[in-house]
Amino acid sequence: MVKYFVNLPLRYIHRDKTYLEYFIAHKINPELGLDAISIDYIEIKWHKKIAEQIEKNGLVCSIHLPFHDLQPGSIDNYILEATRKRLISALDIAKIYNPKFLVAHANFIPLYIELFSQWLKRSVETWERIVDSWPDHPPIYLENVREYDPKALADLFSELSHLNIKFCFDVGHWASYSGGLKLDNMSKWIQVMAPYLRHLHLHDNDGVKDDHFGLGVGSIPWAELFAGLELLELSPTFTLEPHTKEDLEQCWKFIKKHTSWFGRLGIKKSSIPDK
Repeated sequence: MVKYFVNLPLRYIHRDKTYLEYFIAHKINPELGLDAISIDYIEIKWHKKIAEQIEKNGLVCSIHLPFHDLQPGSIDNYILEATRKRLISALDIAKIYNPKFLVAHANFIPLYIELFSQWLKRSVETWERIVDSWPDHPPIYLENVREYDPKALADLFSELSHLNIKFCFDVGHWASYSGGLKLDNMSKWIQVMAPYLRHLHLHDNDGVKDDHFGLGVGSIPWAELFAGLELLELSPTFTLEPHTKEDLEQCWKFIKKHTSWFGRLGIKKSSIPDK
């Protein structure tokens, strides 16, 4: 079983083929970012070619579905319908890549606190439609972005228990967008979301901006994260989300320094590239 992936937007590959060449050379399984640009302006035959290259070189992939401007639980019917159409159109491309799993944004925001029941109902209906459009879909992991408290997401996943949809804990989003470093609530997030947690997005920051630094460069309490995973006997898969080659190399350096932590996630030191 593949234990980890590294983020790689498809539009980056389309612009510069050396991105994919780097992943192939280092045997890195990509989490392919699929956004509106790569859906609307890149031909299907190009996607098929890239999918063939990935498979031919012995790699597997996951797909990060579009999230810009989308709101799966919107109370605005126009926004809601556009969100659903975009996500379903993305699945048509995602199928080409035969991904191990899909990642999307749940996107509960403070605006919906007083309208939570409406947001929840519409969100559940959205993800039911998504599943219906791909009956034999791989697992779908919904990640946190700007939620200050995990309860809304826990309620959502409880309502989605009949579907193959689980939680991706984005630690960088928790630290910055959700004010996690200021609120000091890492343990709360892990405990509340443990029944649903299957995947992690790992990157670092200083708690102010979502910088996507390499692991160990920012202020995220990694020891607390891994202690929580160990306590609750959780061994999720994960995606590294650096935004530069240098930050990716820092991630590998960090993993090799903390082999006991990542060993719990099924990672061996020998499986991490030197550079």
